[in-house]
Amino acid sequence: MLERSSTAERVADALRAQIVDGAMAPGTRLSEEAIGSALGVSRNTLREAFRLLSHERLLVHEFNRGVFVAKPTAEDVTDLFRVRRALELSALRGATDADDAAIARVGAAVEEGTAALNGGDWWGVGMANMHFHQAIAGLADSPRTDEIVDRLLAELRLVFHVMAAPRDFHVPYLEQNREIYQLLSDGAAHQAAERLADYFDVAERQLVDAFAELEQPA
Repeated sequence: MLERSSTAERVADALRAQIVDGAMAPGTRLSEEAIGSALGVSRNTLREAFRLLSHERLLVHEFNRGVFVAKPTAEDVTDLFRVRRALELSALRGATDADDAAIARVGAAVEEGTAALNGGDWWGVGMANMHFHQAIAGLADSPRTDEIVDRLLAELRLVFHVMAAPRDFHVPYLEQNREIYQLLSDGAAHQAAERLADYFDVAERQLVDAFAELEQPA
């Protein structure tokens, strides 16, 4: 059982990475046969992996229909940002004595986004943005915070599918990431947190409005 559990966690990691990378859109039905064959695992192991991801709100099981990638709602967006504010803003405000390596990881994510922008890779800009927020959370130097934020951002990646124009959504935040990094590297952690708080307000409103528009009758 221990061996199966360990394998299930690795399978869950692989499927989570597919979701985060955008390879599985919300509402996608997962085939036990296809995935089990591709990964070379038993049905029981695969179902355990599905269960783990269901606890993370990334998958949902529908009776007599199967397992699907979760479809977030506007209410999910509001709750995700509520928790992100609690964790990321706290990490940033407490970063007055963060070590150079932790701050450098924030800057590296900004440069990753710039490289994706220059290559016209809009989904890559979005991935770099996730890495930026993971680095912000990393300023807290807390493995538990890192784990929670990683799961929140995986959910948020599903939310991003609602944006019909990923370039228009992601690109403006790249410059804001750079401003936050600059404030942080200049030792102005509290000002950086204020900037991030404003950033969250705008991003949440954009996403909630996108869901509202999607839900309007044609």
